[in-house]
Amino acid sequence: MKTTTTKEIRRGLIIARIRCVRARDGIRHTVSVHRLFRNGDHWKESSRFGQDDLPVVRLVLDLAHTWVLQNGTQNEQQTARRTSNQSRSSR
Repeated sequence: MKTTTTKEIRRGLIIARIRCVRARDGIRHTVSVHRLFRNGDHWKESSRFGQDDLPVVRLVLDLAHTWVLQNGTQNEQQTARRTSNQSRSSR
């Protein structure tokens, strides 16, 4: 099972990362949401959100959902083609 970051959606300090996970039964998408913050000179990430962060979290999750719906079908079609081509070549 391979995981790669496919898309990153950022609004301000809130980031949604969409990962494409190749599983036995096809491609699945997972989404993680993080808030960036600065600790001294270093930038870090947190998965905890304050009251003011929640509208932005909702926005990036909505954008991530839209991206998965629009691009998930294309990825599934590509996987189906690859699987079909592999089965034909093994005959």
